Amino acid sequence: MAASARRQGTYFGGTPTVGTFFSSQSAVGSKDGDTYCTASVVHSKTRDLILTAGHCSFSLGKTHQVFVPKYQRGQGGARQELGIFPIKKVFKDPRYVRNTKGSVSDLDFGFARVGRNSKGQKLEDATGAALKLTPTGSYEHKNVTVIGYPAGQAAGNDDQKPLKCTANTARLPRFRQMEFVCGGYYGGVSGGPWITDFNPETGTGTIIGNTGGYNGGGNDQNVDWLIYSPLHGRELQALYDDAVAGRKPSRPEKYSPVNDSPGLPGNAGTWTHAGLLASGHHTGPGSGDDLTVVWTDGEVTLYKNNQGRFEESRLKARNGTWTHARSITSGDFADRAEPDLMVLWTDGEVTLYPDVGTNGLSSGTEIQMAPPKSTWQYARQITAGRFKAKKYITDLTVRWKDGETSLYTSTGPKGFGTEHTLVKKQEPNWWHYPRQITSGQYADTSGWDLLVRWKDGELDSYTHTSPAGLGSEARFWGKNSTWTYARAMTTGDYTGNGRTDDVIVRWADGETTLYTGTRAGRIGTEHRLVSPHSLG
Repeated sequence: MAASARRQGTYFGGTPTVGTFFSSQSAVGSKDGDTYCTASVVHSKTRDLILTAGHCSFSLGKTHQVFVPKYQRGQGGARQELGIFPIKKVFKDPRYVRNTKGSVSDLDFGFARVGRNSKGQKLEDATGAALKLTPTGSYEHKNVTVIGYPAGQAAGNDDQKPLKCTANTARLPRFRQMEFVCGGYYGGVSGGPWITDFNPETGTGTIIGNTGGYNGGGNDQNVDWLIYSPLHGRELQALYDDAVAGRKPSRPEKYSPVNDSPGLPGNAGTWTHAGLLASGHHTGPGSGDDLTVVWTDGEVTLYKNNQGRFEESRLKARNGTWTHARSITSGDFADRAEPDLMVLWTDGEVTLYPDVGTNGLSSGTEIQMAPPKSTWQYARQITAGRFKAKKYITDLTVRWKDGETSLYTSTGPKGFGTEHTLVKKQEPNWWHYPRQITSGQYADTSGWDLLVRWKDGELDSYTHTSPAGLGSEARFWGKNSTWTYARAMTTGDYTGNGRTDDVIVRWADGETTLYTGTRAGRIGTEHRLVSPHSLG
């Protein structure tokens, strides 16, 4: 962009919801005291939370101990309009360990909770407002206001005023980050908010980003006119939840960039309504399993797998009946090598739809496995696998309301087969707390295993589950915030390698990911089928 056409930021008097850091209270407003990074007040039930960059958080509470909203130079600490707030506790994603140009820079955000000012006020009570934190809707936004406190001689900011500029954003190629072009953003602006619908008088608006990311938020030439921000998705939401709860952040493993792939049709807004998922090879010879989705409005869709890209085929239009489906699974219950769909309904009815690839969901072919008001009204989740069967997927695992978990072997159109108890009804019974269960070949190809996502985000597989009982527990990771956002889960053979070890997860924000090659104790390689952000 030509320099003559470039926007230039302007210094202004500040806004209540944006401030900067100092080393100590005595340094605030002094001749020698210099600002450090920028932060914004974000709304929370604790009313004491600020957002900044991850690389800024390394020194917070240590060499930089106080936050000053709407800081004004020349005013001593006692004369700052809104007061001074000590840093009490800092939260950053544990995978972000340094300022970097690598992919982990996508996690360059952090939160801090602050104490009260000298008047005894909580932060949001003093500022009278807070910015609204929301998932980033896309890489491209119009009329975004970025605020920061430039420091140092290069900025020409002897008055230590904040800088603001309003411009559009674009995508930083190869990263989950946005870029913003406007002059004046020298060092010190890191952590500053990227705001839509900004009201400078009240300080209100919606945060879609913060200055940070690649190379600490600035480009390779260290110029003042191109800055970056990580996208705010489920990783930031998980960190926000940790900060509000005051708990130490825990994450599954090191951060790995994912492949943005068109994969499934539709956007994240649509996929937030994907209620139930099931995997099966419904469409004859091809490259792998297909995905069945029951939507919250009762529509049922089959996504045919065409070499990793999915073609949509509607099985049922929107209707009231299928809104009452509680759990679904695909299996070869009819022993014809063409997957059947089993549906557990909220009233206790269980229905089998044979040969879905050929017959669709024709009511003329459905088989009632259990009538309404049966014992099955207490079933909560079902998943099919080969826990005993050698040829076809004819075994059914069921988790009941009271935590008891059963395995039915040799399930078919004439009945559920033989029941085996995997988990007995008992108190306390942790099997009250699974949120999703699915099954596949995670350990090896000789037997099938259960995969369980628990209420607290813990993820475990039970290898070689069989009529004899649950298999050996292999922990993917302990309780964590990120996986509490999983809303639906299924396992299939989506790569066409003959092994059922690819896990699809639909997240709370609509992002839908495929983990190929999952093994016992290790989630597979992540591929994004539906991005939480339109890629523009």
